[in-house]
Amino acid sequence: MTTSRATLDDDRPGTGPTLPPGGQRRRLHLAGQPKPVARARAYAAQAVADWSWPAGGSGADDIVLLVAELVANALLHAGGPEDLVLDASPARLRIEVTDRSTTLPEPRLPHRPGVPGGHGLFIVRNAATRWGAQPHPGGKTVWAELDAAPPR
Repeated sequence: MTTSRATLDDDRPGTGPTLPPGGQRRRLHLAGQPKPVARARAYAAQAVADWSWPAGGSGADDIVLLVAELVANALLHAGGPEDLVLDASPARLRIEVTDRSTTLPEPRLPHRPGVPGGHGLFIVRNAATRWGAQPHPGGKTVWAELDAAPPR
């Protein structure tokens, strides 16, 4: 008898994320909260599980990693994160982290794998489909997007 992970976990190849019509947007307020990176990771992991995102893929770990990197960058370089937003649609998942710093993030170039620090945006750039930052009055929002896996 042969089994597959899809059979054991009751994942159905070719199905999309389990979302309400039009998608879903979830927000976690992080300002002043202890352990914001751990809270954000747990929150993202729960959302990914609730949505069965990505359908049949292994990108759930990538999503949690992106959330952790964006929140950690806000904590280390921008005075702390204000909010985490996860905006899921059938086509993509957008991660947004808002902080009160007006300084836009810049990857350290060249990337130096053997040197401590400077890896967060390198990870974000390589794990996300798209990423960027949007300034606004009182701070900025750093975002990353992942496209949904195409049906198999």
